[in-house]
Amino acid sequence: MIRFVFFAFFLLQCFVLSMAQSIDSYLGDEATLYAQTKQVNQFFRRFNGEEGSNGQRYQLNDPDYRDAAVRKKYLQMIFDLESPYIDKTQRRDFIEQVTAKSDPLLLNFHTGDWFAEVTTRFMYYGREEKVTLFLKLEEENHGYKWVITNLFFKPFHELFINEDDGKLHFLHPLSHELDFMNLIKVFKETQKVANYAASGFKPDYLSVFLYELKRNNLTFQTVLNVKFHFFQVPGWYFELSDTQRSGPNSGWLISSLVDISEINKDDLLKYIYYE
Repeated sequence: MIRFVFFAFFLLQCFVLSMAQSIDSYLGDEATLYAQTKQVNQFFRRFNGEEGSNGQRYQLNDPDYRDAAVRKKYLQMIFDLESPYIDKTQRRDFIEQVTAKSDPLLLNFHTGDWFAEVTTRFMYYGREEKVTLFLKLEEENHGYKWVITNLFFKPFHELFINEDDGKLHFLHPLSHELDFMNLIKVFKETQKVANYAASGFKPDYLSVFLYELKRNNLTFQTVLNVKFHFFQVPGWYFELSDTQRSGPNSGWLISSLVDISEINKDDLLKYIYYE
């Protein structure tokens, strides 16, 4: 009898231990899940110190709301800690700047200086092609909407590159005296025809894109990837990407960080836009 009671007690202890381990494991997974930044709006809140790592939003009267020390702690979590494009010293300087008590810097969803880059797949004349769309928020009727501002599509880009062959292509200033009959030569050289456009001519790829869509030569297939470019923090640029991995350092994270002057900002924008 004594042996039976001891054996039953032993089984009970094993059961309790097993349950405790399961609960600990569950809570650990839950904590990891909460720590992941699963939404872009959540990234904004965590950057500004308006939400903790447990996913609970701070109220305006909460002492942690936008607190500099709390922000320093959680800003570390919204960087991709495995990214090769983030220098640790730059990350530290960036966090110190945006959490400075004298002039804290917060992200604003509606004030611009950030935009989306969306890689998509279309069918173009029977072939699968990638189209990179750039979108920004635009105010309308007391609300906001995403609008397409620019795009990169390789077939369009190739139509307008390498047109300068070193030769002069122009219409003689007396062409009007010939009723512009020399236009026949211009339109025979279709690969060089952009040379006859006004100086400063820049292809409007978005208009060409919409034209091809309306002609049913382009048909949308799917979205392949989304990321965001931020210029809201003076002197800095950073990229926000959705990084999926196990552990708390996952979700929408800052994947690259660059300190940049206003002079170099235009060059970086040209690089992003494939110009």
